Amino acid sequence: MSGWRETELGPLPASWSLITVGRLIEGGVIDKPLDGNHGEIHPKGSDFVAEGIPFVMATDINGGKIDLVNCKFITKEQADSLSKGFAIREDVLLTHKATLGRTAVVGNIKTPYIMLTPQVTYYRVIDKNRLHNKFLKYYFDSPVFQDTLVNHGDSGSTRAYIGITAQRELPVILPNNINEQKAIAAVLSSLDDKIDLLHRQNQTLEAIATTLFRQWFVEEAQENWREVRLVDYFPVVTGKKDANFSTDGGEYPFFTCSQSAIKAPSYSFEGAAILLSGNGDFNVKRYTGKFEAYQRTYVLIPYDVKYFSFLYTLMKFYLLEITGGYQGSVINFITKGMITEFKFRLPDEHINIDEKLAQFNKLYEKIDSNNSQIQTLEKLRDTLLPKLMSGEVRVAV
Repeated sequence: MSGWRETELGPLPASWSLITVGRLIEGGVIDKPLDGNHGEIHPKGSDFVAEGIPFVMATDINGGKIDLVNCKFITKEQADSLSKGFAIREDVLLTHKATLGRTAVVGNIKTPYIMLTPQVTYYRVIDKNRLHNKFLKYYFDSPVFQDTLVNHGDSGSTRAYIGITAQRELPVILPNNINEQKAIAAVLSSLDDKIDLLHRQNQTLEAIATTLFRQWFVEEAQENWREVRLVDYFPVVTGKKDANFSTDGGEYPFFTCSQSAIKAPSYSFEGAAILLSGNGDFNVKRYTGKFEAYQRTYVLIPYDVKYFSFLYTLMKFYLLEITGGYQGSVINFITKGMITEFKFRLPDEHINIDEKLAQFNKLYEKIDSNNSQIQTLEKLRDTLLPKLMSGEVRVAV
């Protein structure tokens, strides 16, 4: 194939390089990658404070983003006393223990640096004329690198792991033209930026729905409003104990208590449903379509679809009370009775609230439209990513 050459990772354009992380270090392209502090100096639970230097674990990295709001924090004094794991703006992060292969780029941070745990490595580009940090991040996301990462992991460990030394052997596919690297990253970044914008729009729309609910049905509630039960609006059904599912090949979403993204080959439920996880991290999900659910997930399909978005907003608003959390007790699961017996107030039946119900539905119709766009953009990005990283699709520079 003219203009191409064969490599251990498949055919690549002749003008591209296949190099190891170790060679990038030796060539002064990147600094020596480092993770967080091990052993006795590793911060402990008692060291965490309400605010300070973000202490980033693998679980704080999701969807290409770092959660700097809900992560743990340590004091700057303690952070300054540590020996390594100081990640700064523009560093590329890679999780390498327990959860392999999650990535993110450190953006504009309010602190001089963030601290990493031993689960996360930072990659710092030194020679920006030879390597673009965002290209490296997207290369780390590519299927060819993710497969390589798993294969290099410690197969003898009970937890997936690839240490700093082993990471030196990881291969990196690299267009020699820095402008081509930037162009590839720009294509993928534009898709991710649009996806991120739609997610933020959805957060705003859900916040508006919650605000309207609080105003109309809490703050403006009247003493003479009638008391109703949740079970008056939908049957409370649990998922299937023996439901079949798979990680691939399934056609229908399979909802578990963790709301994971596995698929089922068949479905038991169809419609506009509210799903409530029955144990673990209690949460409420809204879904329309055909799906399967596990036995500890409650499936609530309203008798009248006009109440769908209103009831979803209500359940999110009152979740702690529904689960009994407002009593201060620690519970491990939700019983059917907690849902069926929960009561709330609505205006008398002679007062028409259809206009308010329609407002909730309108907000969530926009959310559904955004989610559809997100799925399309994610599919496009995931299709383009391996093609761009192998040179099968080239970007003009």
